Amino acid sequence: MTGAGSGIGAACAERLTADGATVVTLDIAGSVDHLIDVRDEPAVEAAFSTVVDQHGHLDVVVNAAGVAGGGPVHLLDAGEWDRVVDVNLKGTFIVDKYSALHMLAQGRGSIINIASIEGLEGTEGGSAYNASKAGVVMLTKSMAIDYGRKGIRVNCICPGGIETPMLLDLIDADGMELYRAALLDEHLLGRFGRPSEIAAAAAFLASEDASFITGHSLVVDGGFTAGMRVGILDQLGM
Repeated sequence: MTGAGSGIGAACAERLTADGATVVTLDIAGSVDHLIDVRDEPAVEAAFSTVVDQHGHLDVVVNAAGVAGGGPVHLLDAGEWDRVVDVNLKGTFIVDKYSALHMLAQGRGSIINIASIEGLEGTEGGSAYNASKAGVVMLTKSMAIDYGRKGIRVNCICPGGIETPMLLDLIDADGMELYRAALLDEHLLGRFGRPSEIAAAAAFLASEDASFITGHSLVVDGGFTAGMRVGILDQLGM
């Protein structure tokens, strides 16, 4: 479980533990079992080897490490682009690589990558973040093709706005009131999601109930990507 120090990763770790799984947590900071940066391939390799040595197998990996960042490309520093893409996409690749290696040896497994609705459609100023999460969606599909016949399922979850430190630090900042209201309005259920709701989706994809699902991008977004409202129903008092 990467990115398990806070937010969605922490919620997934809590849910899977409650469901009876033995969960090993990784993050760059926080109260976790392994303090590692997912961009550090030797560290990831060593952590996964330790997990398998200690527990004998690796059934499920939830890849939740990620960072925010972006902006219009003509204003975006190349170093910032590299930071976002390296964590969100390269880090996912590295974790998936060692997940697949161990799962191939045992002939089964489930990999769940955390992407975003911003990997499915563009957003204003998204650039690096959108590109990185779109890459996660395509990586997921490619891996599902490569490893399906080997007993390994690979799926991703595309959350909408979820009340995590990453989102709240952005929308609660000074001067962001209009953005917060506009973003909230795009969620048809009238609220942002809870990390536990993404964890519930991850628990489903990890379970035998999802045994015939692979290569899928599960959207959990409160209706964000369903389409737009233009006010017609306001005239009907709805």
